[in-house]
Amino acid sequence: MSRPREFDVDRALHQSMEVFWKKGFKSTSFEDLTRTTQVKKQSLYCVFEDKRALFLKALALYREQSIAMLEQLVSQEASPLKKLEAIRDVTFCQDSEATRRGCLMVNSTLEFGTDDEEVTREIEMMFTSVEQILEKIIRSGQEQRLITTRHTSKELADYLNNALLGAKIMEKTGASRERIDAVLRTSFALLAP
Repeated sequence: MSRPREFDVDRALHQSMEVFWKKGFKSTSFEDLTRTTQVKKQSLYCVFEDKRALFLKALALYREQSIAMLEQLVSQEASPLKKLEAIRDVTFCQDSEATRRGCLMVNSTLEFGTDDEEVTREIEMMFTSVEQILEKIIRSGQEQRLITTRHTSKELADYLNNALLGAKIMEKTGASRERIDAVLRTSFALLAP
């Protein structure tokens, strides 16, 4: 008979996600993970197989949490422009620790490129989900004549998502808050009818 698990798997996954988010996949050692989670290597291996499998689960967790947060934000009663501003504001919080960490998906994109098919798939799922959320909001804004119709809602959603991702890269590389705000102001101004 096998021994029962002696640790909270969800908690260990969340803690591991935080380590990967801070250090990246390649710079994270299994010692970093065991020290943070207080779970022995063998126990982590029994549940997650290896570091890469754990990383993929951490990416999925990050994606699920991020999308759930965005969906909760946009489900509130507000104008489409206010919803887009809320997404911008939550994406660029003033927390200096969060600024240093950046976005786990952007960090992973920069670290892996397209070298790992499963990592790429997880990243694409995240970016596609964000674009779909943005497109729905933009389409509503266009119907209300609050957002330009010079471009389709899909084109504007792709553009805005790219602008937000680019601003996250600027943030991660130490660009000033003023520069980032200027980029975002310009991007949002382009949505005006």
